[in-house]
Amino acid sequence: MRKNYDFIEGKKNPYADRLKKQVTIRLDEGTIAYFKQMAEETGIPYQTLINLYLRDCAQSGRRLDMVWKQGGKSR
Repeated sequence: MRKNYDFIEGKKNPYADRLKKQVTIRLDEGTIAYFKQMAEETGIPYQTLINLYLRDCAQSGRRLDMVWKQGGKSR
């Protein structure tokens, strides 16, 4: 290993725009527990599993099908 390295002719990473971006997201404990259990079974970090699942949803155009109940208390 060298003591010093010369980066004068270094180039910017052409894939830098494709790198992951850190975000804050609130997930319920059950969801985290589910992915942590899956992580133990597969050997893949749970955050990577969450990212893979969300990417699959986005690529396949999967939509959440939700029905909100009427007559709940208003705030």
